[in-house]
Amino acid sequence: MSIRVSSNQMVYGYQQQLNEANNRKSKLMEQGDGSKLHRPSDDSVAYTKYLRYQVSDNENTQYQNNVNTAISWMKTSDSAMVSMTDIQQTFKEKTVSAANDTNNISDMAAIGKEMMAEIQELVSLGNTMQGDSYVFGGQTDLTKPFSMSTDKVERGLAKTLDDNQAAFFSGDSGTNTTASLRQMLTLTGDDGNTYYLNTKDGQLYTKEFVESGYKDRLTQDSSAVVKPATDSVGKIASFADGTEKVSNYFKNTGEIIDASKNEAYGNAKLTATVDGKTVKFKFDTVKQQIVTYHGDDKGVSMVKKNGTTEPVADTVNVTGQELFGTDIFDDASSGNKASGSAMLNQMLTVQAKVDAADNEWLSSDGQTISDTAHATTVNTETKLGARQQLYTSVKTMLGNQNELITSDITDVSSTDVAKLAVQLMEAQTIYNMSLSLGARILPQSLADYLS
Repeated sequence: MSIRVSSNQMVYGYQQQLNEANNRKSKLMEQGDGSKLHRPSDDSVAYTKYLRYQVSDNENTQYQNNVNTAISWMKTSDSAMVSMTDIQQTFKEKTVSAANDTNNISDMAAIGKEMMAEIQELVSLGNTMQGDSYVFGGQTDLTKPFSMSTDKVERGLAKTLDDNQAAFFSGDSGTNTTASLRQMLTLTGDDGNTYYLNTKDGQLYTKEFVESGYKDRLTQDSSAVVKPATDSVGKIASFADGTEKVSNYFKNTGEIIDASKNEAYGNAKLTATVDGKTVKFKFDTVKQQIVTYHGDDKGVSMVKKNGTTEPVADTVNVTGQELFGTDIFDDASSGNKASGSAMLNQMLTVQAKVDAADNEWLSSDGQTISDTAHATTVNTETKLGARQQLYTSVKTMLGNQNELITSDITDVSSTDVAKLAVQLMEAQTIYNMSLSLGARILPQSLADYLS
């Protein structure tokens, strides 16, 4: 019995096997670009790993870009703050010099002019840019953050306490609600005397007691703290019960809201009983220019690694409030929002007092303000330096991670060149042999298989 095989079947079977040999050779040829993975079907397990590594590589690249941008931003900020602290150090020295009562009018005028130039330079440094962004403007980084008024305004005069005074009048934070008191408002009574108002509890103290009288208490007991019942001479009830705040009278920059009403002793809320008599008060002010901050207090975050977000650790900018602190006109208990320019305006007060040749004020409040302004910027610069160091460390870590990820991608997707060369030679040989064999065994016609 004979089996008949049609020529079509023979040809179809041969073509199918030849195509498979050609496909194997083509797939091997694809690997000539260095990758053995071009589609999931090439190796589903390896392809899954490859995709996962690619995601990690993209994340790593993004984090490296974030870190590089952040470091550049912080270097720009740090450079500006270094210049600021240098200027503030010089400003401190000029304040000490101006406090010398041997200076004549022309000497004070010259010092005041130099101080104004230094403050203007601080404002200019506050407007430092990185690319098209203002580095000290918070998230409002496309708006110039600092501007100085051309006209002078009436600004409230604060009594700035030195460290010894602050320790005494702040008292024990465990029992005294006026803890961390750094400033009081200066008032003039219709009795002709000067008083200092603790805006947190409404207590009034004489100028003599705040300036020197408290020292007698400390001489007797070095741990002594203020006792309002005996140390104060009266109390302004509207501030004591919290119905009145600094914000009722002053803007956050310290500018008095209505200077005309302050000229007369007509505000019934600003009265107290002193030595059995009702005394009316008005706020002491100083005529000076004002710096206004147009940024916000929001952080600019540049994420440096995956996982949970860390808003504080990922913040790369410095805001006006961090740079120039707060004072009695814009602190948390004032009722105003932070101005972002407190120390600049305090320094402008110092400059105004230099122009006025007020040596007594400069020798106490002036020097304390200059020290505080410098210390505030130095403290902020230190914090930024720590964050910059952290980002620098993360940059090194991300570089190491990138090497590992690249190695993983290479291991799972790269072609073994030596092995590929052998496989290609085998595939090409098999393909050529198939072509040669096919030419010999394929029937010339159907008659050859008829018997």
